[in-house]
Amino acid sequence: MKITTVLFDLDGTLLPMDQDEFVKAYFGLLAKKLAPHGYDPKKLISGIWAGTKEMIKNNGECTNEAVFWKEFSRAFGDRVLCDMPLFEEFYKNEFSGAKAVCGCNEDAAKTVAYVKSRGFRTALATNPIFPKIATLSRIRWAGLEPSDFELITTYENSRFSKPNPLYYADIAKTLGVSCEECLMVGNDVSEDMAAQSLGMKVFLLTDCIINRENADIDVYPHGGFNELSEYIDTLLREENN
Repeated sequence: MKITTVLFDLDGTLLPMDQDEFVKAYFGLLAKKLAPHGYDPKKLISGIWAGTKEMIKNNGECTNEAVFWKEFSRAFGDRVLCDMPLFEEFYKNEFSGAKAVCGCNEDAAKTVAYVKSRGFRTALATNPIFPKIATLSRIRWAGLEPSDFELITTYENSRFSKPNPLYYADIAKTLGVSCEECLMVGNDVSEDMAAQSLGMKVFLLTDCIINRENADIDVYPHGGFNELSEYIDTLLREENN
C-alpha cells in the first residue's frame, strides 16, 4: 500500500540527546523548583517515575494525563492538584534549562521539510508521557515548529504509550489513515520499531540509537538522516513503478 504519512519520534530522533543525561537534568531542575514548596526531591522523583510507569501501562480507559496525576497524588495527596500551576510554571520557564544537555541537528528540520515537500503528511509520534507545553518546547529545541506536524501526541490527547501497538493504531485512527499507509521513524528499537507489528513500515535512526536488548538492527531499514531520505526516495520509486 502507498505510504502517505510519516510519523517521527522526537527525543533521540529529531532532537539529539543522551536520554540518561536528559532525565538527570530534567529531574534536577524540577526538584529545585518544587523543593521550596514542600516536595522532597527523592519522593518527588519516585512519584514521577511511578506516574510514568502507569502511563506506559495505560489501557485506554482515560488519558495519560489523568493516569499520571492519579498515581502521582498517591505520593503527595490531593494537594498536588492544587499545585498543578506550579508544574505548568516549571514547564514554561525552568524546563528550558534541560535544553543544555540536548543537541540540535539541522538535518532533522531539513528532513521533515523534505518529507513534506514529497507530499507526505507528517505527525510527531513522541511517547506521550509529557504535557503539551513541554513537548512543544522540545520541538523548538530541535529547530522545528509545532506547525510542521498535523498531530503531536502528548499526555493530554493520548490514551496509550509506547511500545503498546495500540498507541500507533490510535495515531492512524486520529489521522484517518490505515497503519499500512504509515512509516514510523525512531531511534528506540523496542519502542519505535513496535509499530511494525501493525503493518507500518519503520526506519531506525541510529544517531542516538537505544537498543536495550541488543536486538539485530539489520532486520530494519536504518541509518542517519541521509539514509532516511534515500529510503523515502526508494519507497516513492517503488510506488511509481
